[in-house]
Amino acid sequence: MSSKAILSVLQGQKPERIPIWFMRQAGRYLPEYRQLRKSKGGFLDMVYDPQSACEITMQPIRRFGMDAAIMFSDILVVPDALGQKVEFSEGIGPRLEPIEKPSDVLKLNFAHFEKTLKPVYEAIGNIRKQLKAENFDQTVLIGFAGSPWTIACYMIEGQGSKDFFKVRAYAYQNPESFSNLIDLLTEATAEYLVRQVHAGAEVLQLFDSWSGALEARQFQKWVVEPTRMIIKHIKSVHPHIKIIGFPKGAGYNALSYSQNTGIDALGLDFQTPTSWASRVFQPHIPVQGNLDPACLLAGGSALELAIETILHDLGQGPFIFNLGHGIDKNTPIEHVEHVVKIVRQKRNQG
Repeated sequence: MSSKAILSVLQGQKPERIPIWFMRQAGRYLPEYRQLRKSKGGFLDMVYDPQSACEITMQPIRRFGMDAAIMFSDILVVPDALGQKVEFSEGIGPRLEPIEKPSDVLKLNFAHFEKTLKPVYEAIGNIRKQLKAENFDQTVLIGFAGSPWTIACYMIEGQGSKDFFKVRAYAYQNPESFSNLIDLLTEATAEYLVRQVHAGAEVLQLFDSWSGALEARQFQKWVVEPTRMIIKHIKSVHPHIKIIGFPKGAGYNALSYSQNTGIDALGLDFQTPTSWASRVFQPHIPVQGNLDPACLLAGGSALELAIETILHDLGQGPFIFNLGHGIDKNTPIEHVEHVVKIVRQKRNQG
């Protein structure tokens, strides 16, 4: 059994205590982050500054002692590195120059891929050194990327969307072009994650945030198969690395995802019933999740009941406590502290 609790869980074991970390744990809800951003300018400026990215990653580790540090970055660095213009506006979110036609896909290339992403790899190295320097020896460093379908959603829509109708239509209307885009993103994402492990990432997570927008056949084609190819490539280079898959909104399709992609653990969104997940997934694969970020923000008795339910249903098997999506920027810090305290007190039984 690994001395790092999360690695033990990802090996299918039950460490003495349940490990905990939160998606988006480094970010806008922390005053130290907001202060740093004021002095550093735009969001991407911080992402591509290895010193800032390291400092931001470390902030929640120092505050809460989370069992994992997830590198501070964004899933949209991949299209940025492939030559699509990406911008982040305060209070608005990401904006991309949208792909409108097949010729737009042909403009994407690897010419500046390594140069653009080099600061990310440098940040990973910095974080590993900083974790050691500050005696967080049991803290796992997680690298990540967005999965091809989710990245393609942003690239074609040009921003977030309620239903990603435009990208779904594009995939039906231009199947060859869309397949070429997914193939490009599959290759780029696999290489990006391989390089993250070279740089020092100990675990990887694939975010397929918009997988719930697809019907079953398209889910197999655009989510399951590209994910399988990415993991196959990563494991051919780094067979030891453990990979968490997070197909948000997948519902019943998450079963096929967990069985056919090669992931080592399944991230559960907050819509997934934990009693169902404990029966269907956990006997076969470690799970991670799945507190509702809105419940974390609200706090009080509702939060305590939600924590109790999750721990009761999933705490009997290999399990990492997390949110079922990223932490909200308005979340009170004391609510995070309260969750960490409760989970820390929970000891694994048997």
